[in-house]
Amino acid sequence: MEAKNSGKGILQSAPFQSSVDEGFWHRLSSLKLNKFGIDDSPIPITGFYAPCSHSQVSNHLTLLAESLPSDSNEESSEPGVIRGNRNRCSVPGILYNTNTVEGFRALDKQELIKAEAKKIWEDIQNGKALEDSSVLSRFLLISFADLKKWSFHYWFAFPALVLDPPATLLDLKPASQFFSVKEAESVSAVLNDWRDSSLTTDVPFFLVVIDPNSHATIKHLKDWETCQRATDHKLLFGFYDPCHLPKNPGWPLRNLLALICSRWDLKSVRFLCYRETRGFADLGLSLVGEAQVTVPQGWGDLHNTPNAVGWELNKGKKIPRCISLAKSMDPTRLAVSAADLNLKLMRWRALPSLNLNTLSSLKCLLLGAGTLGCQVARMLMAWGVRKITLVDNGRVAMSNPLRQSLYTLDDCLNGGEFKAVAAVNSLKKIFPAVEAEGVVMAIPMPGHPVPSQEEQSVLDDCRRLHDLIDSHDAVFLLTDTRESRWLPSLLCANTNKITVTAALGFDSFLVMRHGAGPCSSSHDSKIEAANALSTDLNSLALTGRNGGHRLGCYFCNDVVAPIDVIFRFSKYDILQPY
Repeated sequence: MEAKNSGKGILQSAPFQSSVDEGFWHRLSSLKLNKFGIDDSPIPITGFYAPCSHSQVSNHLTLLAESLPSDSNEESSEPGVIRGNRNRCSVPGILYNTNTVEGFRALDKQELIKAEAKKIWEDIQNGKALEDSSVLSRFLLISFADLKKWSFHYWFAFPALVLDPPATLLDLKPASQFFSVKEAESVSAVLNDWRDSSLTTDVPFFLVVIDPNSHATIKHLKDWETCQRATDHKLLFGFYDPCHLPKNPGWPLRNLLALICSRWDLKSVRFLCYRETRGFADLGLSLVGEAQVTVPQGWGDLHNTPNAVGWELNKGKKIPRCISLAKSMDPTRLAVSAADLNLKLMRWRALPSLNLNTLSSLKCLLLGAGTLGCQVARMLMAWGVRKITLVDNGRVAMSNPLRQSLYTLDDCLNGGEFKAVAAVNSLKKIFPAVEAEGVVMAIPMPGHPVPSQEEQSVLDDCRRLHDLIDSHDAVFLLTDTRESRWLPSLLCANTNKITVTAALGFDSFLVMRHGAGPCSSSHDSKIEAANALSTDLNSLALTGRNGGHRLGCYFCNDVVAPIDVIFRFSKYDILQPY
């Protein structure tokens, strides 16, 4: 609302407007996931604004990625802001980010803005506002970050101490009409010098002093006591005005008047709303005004904080804003973020020792891509494993999609796709960030005769299986038969790999972990040899160097060698169990 400029009237300031860069929300999300967790303590942030630079558009208080603390700075939670940028006058703020939308709605907004107003009042009383005038424009932001949907609810407040009775506007005109030609030249020159200096360019409040010879100088607010002694000088309180309106000063003037009332008890205040065009002072756009102020009752009590206003309106209503970044983000990144969030919630609330970095870098080898292999692969992804290799030489049959969750009818057509290939394709569709590989090969099994023409192929498969096990961190034995687990169990024991066996029968279910035991890693004790299949007997010892017992394996209690059960199934059973 604009103030009428005819005669005396209540001084009305144009409210601050906010603008939040997408980088701020991305940075906040990263900090929430990787540093803050469920800690909803207040977070110090920094906003930026600059004097109005266009006759039709006001400048906003902007939040950028660097407005938030660095996620790598463990010693300080303060944002790392570089001073001296003429387009970024920094303003301190505080962020309350809640864990739930209900918590966001339940925040006591009146108490929050009162708390920030108290900080401004204390800064005025103890003199900090004179040393660092940016604290007069402190702001408050409350938010809720829905990291599953990548939507953010937020609400800004720019606390302004209430003058009661309110200030009366005696005069307001363009600065070019207030100053003489000589004064205008001098004022423009010193303002440009103030803005060009890296020491003062982001100091938003200042004094403009004009001597009887029309020579202007700019001083800091703390120099008021010295400047006011010269009674023949013109003295104006200046501030960077983000507002473009020709009949209204900007919001920062309100707390500047509060400081003047509280510390110097002036009855009449002349102020300069500094605005510019293309980086230079524009006295035609800038305003000079005079306001009559009265010290409100109770301001003598330093412990009595004045009332404050300043919650930002959203389309004229006192409601929060909401922004969704989902449509502008890569779907793969969204999927990764949502998956990581589930795991981090478990770690924050139930399992603090859960090391997600270890899980994401873990290489898992799945031998078998049937009913067990499909489900284990999906659950590994759900637990944050991103590197999965599936080994199987079978093809997808018409009966498989009903119980093997990674396959569809299309995988069964034209003789059926290889299970290892189809499973990997399905995993990447479910979660594009997974690093999955399919290996089509048969696992050599004892008890199965090998024709002479296939001996070399079987030996190659043995070497390849050895290399696969050696290059992975954990191995899952999920094959159909007992004998197909024998060679992998031996190789895993030899290399001290963590191995999990899962076996599914008609009316039974077995899960067991075997290897690696307390023995030293194979990389410490294995003897390098030309034959990759040679075993190191020290790795197969029953006890480790510290005397601890080694875990057993799937075959430890067997008294007979594995036999060919596939032949028995195909010859005698109508339905095979896998």
